[in-house]
Amino acid sequence: QVQPVESGGGLVQAGGSLRLSCAASGRSFSSYIMGWFRQAPEKEREFVATISRSGASTYYTESVKGRFTMSRDNAKNTVYLQMNSLKPEDTAVYYCAAGRGHATDPNPQKYDYWGQGTQVTVSS
Repeated sequence: QVQPVESGGGLVQAGGSLRLSCAASGRSFSSYIMGWFRQAPEKEREFVATISRSGASTYYTESVKGRFTMSRDNAKNTVYLQMNSLKPEDTAVYYCAAGRGHATDPNPQKYDYWGQGTQVTVSS
């Protein structure tokens, strides 16, 4: 199993950028697909991005396409979420998760291991 730990959140002005990192302890990191999800206050957790085991394939929710980029470094057991052109509606707690689903999978039920989350706040 793996244990994801997120970092890199913070407060940024609209139009700014942040890079989130997720370091996963444990073995066989490269055998897991990885995903980023987020939860805004009083809203349900939603899918943001996912990446395949090799990193060759990614998939994003429509609202972040062209602004967010997910990548992974299997040698470092780490995934990243580069967030550009941030908007106030991106404000949320961002969670990293590891799963054994399909190559890229937006379904949170396919993810077995979750981090504690990192807060991202975008001011207008």
